[in-house]
Amino acid sequence: MKSKAIIVLTIIAILGILFCTTKVYAENKVLDNKIESQLVEIKEHESKTIEDYQARYGSEAYGTVAYILNLVRIWSIPLCFLGIAIGAVHKSILGIRKLDTLEKGRGMVVMFVTILIICQVLPLAFALVVKFGRG
Repeated sequence: MKSKAIIVLTIIAILGILFCTTKVYAENKVLDNKIESQLVEIKEHESKTIEDYQARYGSEAYGTVAYILNLVRIWSIPLCFLGIAIGAVHKSILGIRKLDTLEKGRGMVVMFVTILIICQVLPLAFALVVKFGRG
């Protein structure tokens, strides 16, 4: 019975994909001049930032890694706080009724706090190793 239901659902899905798709045509001018100039400015700013890191660290590879670690450091703060909040909801609100949800929430909070600490310390450790460790 299950296999017949799976076959019927698969056939319905395939027919739905075949008959319900529409063609989308793009226009020649997708971006206007203002958005295009903003994208160019962002690209130039980020390229200059990468060049500054490469000049500061004295190597293209070290500068690129330092730039990426800085972005990880910046973006880890809001993402980890969001994860900590979700873990706190699982721990405090949903965990009242279910013990496994309580443990899941505790584990999420500990995991995101650990990730946050690692992401904040890693760029500092990299800078110290590169500046003082490579003779």
